Amino acid sequence: MTLETFHLICIIWTIIGVATFILLQFVTAPYGRHLKKGWGPEISNKLGWILMELPSFAIILYFYVTSNQSNYATVLTLLWLFHYLNRTFIFPLRIRTKGKKMPLAIVTSAIFFNFINAGLNGYFLANFENYTNTNFGDWNFILGSIFFSIGFISNQISDTILINLRKPGETGYKIPKGFLFKLISCPNLFSEFLQWSGFAIMAWNYPATTFLIWTAANLFPRATKHHKWYQSNFSEYPKNRKAIIPWIW
Repeated sequence: MTLETFHLICIIWTIIGVATFILLQFVTAPYGRHLKKGWGPEISNKLGWILMELPSFAIILYFYVTSNQSNYATVLTLLWLFHYLNRTFIFPLRIRTKGKKMPLAIVTSAIFFNFINAGLNGYFLANFENYTNTNFGDWNFILGSIFFSIGFISNQISDTILINLRKPGETGYKIPKGFLFKLISCPNLFSEFLQWSGFAIMAWNYPATTFLIWTAANLFPRATKHHKWYQSNFSEYPKNRKAIIPWIW
């Protein structure tokens, strides 16, 4: 495959991502608080989470161990693996959602989504990366690493607040408070978007940008639906909160 063909594939996948963003304005993914019957067989949400995130970890790891990457590409790979080590194996064990289910259709669609995005990024880093003249002191690495670090830390704080809302054995929902929850309903999703913005800035390539666009296409509609759900289910929900971007969205 030539680099030009690879870029064309990224552009087509980006267009599909934008179309998905539009579709998700009208369709709500049926899991978590939005779960409803009629979407086929269901499996444990913890198992489903592991299965749907696993391709993002395994594919990047495969390309890493089977290629000879530059030091810069190796850092990008390790940052990706660091994120998905937490998201695939640690986070599902932390959540307190005993007995909750997830439609298998959602799991399989997420597997496909992660397979394509990880495949594009892994293939690029294994076959097309040319970071030999890229310096870790360059502006994009410094700025991107700041975004990535702040996003990851903020995501961990937000997840911890959400997890601790439930006591062991509880399954209901409560209004999260503190930290960025003072400003937005979904700081966990905002933080993940910030994190992958940082990665895209550091990587500065087509597949990382494509992945960022897909991240926004998935997270922004989800945050909007979460925000409206909170407003509909809690009359005392803070009226000054936005959905995902402080003061804006």
